[in-house]
Amino acid sequence: MEITNVTEYEAIAKEKLPKMVYDYYASGAEDQWTLQENRNAFARILFRPRILIDVSKIDMTTTVLGFKISMPIMVAPTAMQKMAHPEGEYATARAASAAGTIMTLSSWATSSVEEVASTGPGIRFFQLYNRNVVEQLVRRAERAGFKAIALTVDTPRLGRRESDIKNRFTLPPNLTLKNFEGLDLGKMDEANDSGLASYVAGQIDRTLSWKDVQWLQTITKMPILVKGVLTGEDARIAVQAGAAGIIVSNHGARQLDYVPATISALEEVVKATQGRIPVFLDGGVRRGTDVFKALALGASGIFIGRPVVFSLAAEGEDGVRKVLQMLRDEFELTMALSGCRTLSEITRNHITTEWDTPRPLARL
Repeated sequence: MEITNVTEYEAIAKEKLPKMVYDYYASGAEDQWTLQENRNAFARILFRPRILIDVSKIDMTTTVLGFKISMPIMVAPTAMQKMAHPEGEYATARAASAAGTIMTLSSWATSSVEEVASTGPGIRFFQLYNRNVVEQLVRRAERAGFKAIALTVDTPRLGRRESDIKNRFTLPPNLTLKNFEGLDLGKMDEANDSGLASYVAGQIDRTLSWKDVQWLQTITKMPILVKGVLTGEDARIAVQAGAAGIIVSNHGARQLDYVPATISALEEVVKATQGRIPVFLDGGVRRGTDVFKALALGASGIFIGRPVVFSLAAEGEDGVRKVLQMLRDEFELTMALSGCRTLSEITRNHITTEWDTPRPLARL
């Protein structure tokens, strides 16, 4: 059966993967309300397409932190990709590079920064969680040619993911968290709840604060994206703290349940930054229409997470390439049918949301 959209990869991944692994990738926190809402909120945003515009040439290229990419669709950091496919992060890196876009490598990857760099050229960002061993990791990422840091700020503790507790989730015995090899960080064992939860409790720094965002700038020249902002208040502080950009994220709905969908929080964050730094979004993007909606609400680009691991599980590098191509094709079609030829032509007037005030009728 031919796969015609991104969502179809999830069912294939579910069939192929061990239950523990599929559940780890697929689940959200507690009631998983935000997990559904990340998708549902996109469905409540409608288009106001403009017609009779020459759309014979569509340009989707954009610049992120000074790096030119083919489209505003990038790869989010997702942990332990070799659980999905033996080639793991190698395959994802090659697929992102072939698509002319950015890959973000999780610090909890099953391939190291050096290994990912060895796959060939590509623009890559590195995701960090905490101060623990940060200096070594940052140096290594810099040496391996990574271009920016995405600092995850929504995880002073790990969210409660009940399927991981039920499954007693732990990293399969043949895999290791490669960026931490040789560093004394202990092992992920089967624990009474979730091996991951216990391991993370030892790794994650509950004292992480805005001071650390400033400290990070003293140890690296790489620009820092603050990932996990959901409010205008924190967006303003991020600007003051010297962040190069913000990623509006609820950690794929895996941390605090009942936070809004990222697409619902986006506009507040964009307004608070007053155009001083770019704002990106992750969470729930499954269609080219979703990409357009995010850009119409002020995002400079989006990141995809689960579609990458599900397509990786289904078809390896080829699957990830197809996901990026399908989203690209759908986004291009959405632009054309909305009457937009460049990203700068996508405006707030191209969509309507539930929170809009009714528009006065234009005078004829």
